[in-house]
Amino acid sequence: MPFTPTNPFVWIEMPVTDMDRAMAFYSKVFGYDFEVDTSGPNPMAMFTPKDVQTGTAGHLYPGKPAAKGTGMSAHMEIPDDLDAAKARVIEAGGTIELDGHVVEIPAGSFAYATDPDGNSIGLFQPKR
Repeated sequence: MPFTPTNPFVWIEMPVTDMDRAMAFYSKVFGYDFEVDTSGPNPMAMFTPKDVQTGTAGHLYPGKPAAKGTGMSAHMEIPDDLDAAKARVIEAGGTIELDGHVVEIPAGSFAYATDPDGNSIGLFQPKR
């Protein structure tokens, strides 16, 4: 019998070279308020979902991001629309990829961007 979890991805770790800059970027683009957890070997700025039991979570941590074009893409829900989110990415020091091309899928739409460290992110706007 195949395994079908509620959320196939339960945790995302995103390496960044400057925690303060990364937290400022994700706060500006997505509106996050970060809690920094210092209980482990490295500080972690937590991405916390509304429902911790069923939502996928993750964190920023001091590390070396993958070279551009070689790492994974973390698709993250935006609080509003793609045009506004793409503008905030630029204002916060990131880049918009593929000339801002919007990909339409049944669940919504997304555009690719990179954070100041080069981590690939999908700006996801669900159908509302």
